[in-house]
Amino acid sequence: MVEEHYLDKTDEYRNGELEDGPVLSAACKHVVADAVTTILRAVGEDPEREGLLSTPNRVARAYDELLIGYRVDPVALLNNALFDVTYSEMVIVTDIDFYSLCEHHMLPFIGKAHVAYIPDKKVVGLSKIPRIVEVFARRLQIQERMTRQIAELIDELLNPLGVAVVVDGLHMCMAMRGVKKANARMRTSALRGAFAANPKTRSEFMEHIGPVSRVML
Repeated sequence: MVEEHYLDKTDEYRNGELEDGPVLSAACKHVVADAVTTILRAVGEDPEREGLLSTPNRVARAYDELLIGYRVDPVALLNNALFDVTYSEMVIVTDIDFYSLCEHHMLPFIGKAHVAYIPDKKVVGLSKIPRIVEVFARRLQIQERMTRQIAELIDELLNPLGVAVVVDGLHMCMAMRGVKKANARMRTSALRGAFAANPKTRSEFMEHIGPVSRVML
């Protein structure tokens, strides 16, 4: 269910028109902007100086875009894009770029997702796989949950013979702070059906996607 302070933009997102208009209510944007002003003062900055005057509103607009996944219904997104087929071989979409915000520090993590499924009478429109990834990425997330959510949605709506999702991520919360390991990458996977039960099927998928993606900044 879409929360009241968000505007439901599923149809616009489905048609690729989302960036044309606001998606966060004006009242909610004011709350975010006021919070940013408070943070600026707390760290010793002057929110009234020239370089920061528009920063609170800019940050509110940025979060409006970065967290759009909360106001798109992923089930509704796919229901008009399912097609009956007789094809029963592996379908793979690789190197899907994504950008997300870590829920622990609200810092970005970026990377690539690789998604595969084996149809059982139904396939989904090709463009919908990257959109599924984006809907779940553009929320406050942890990579493990995002990976699982992508797999579970495809499994639920397509009822395929198997689903595999692998996500490679570069996390700013680990690169910029804490252990400060800028070259470390995280790989997570979610396997369902034939990919979990059959080592050969799983191995074929892993061969297709190759080693951990070297995310470029």
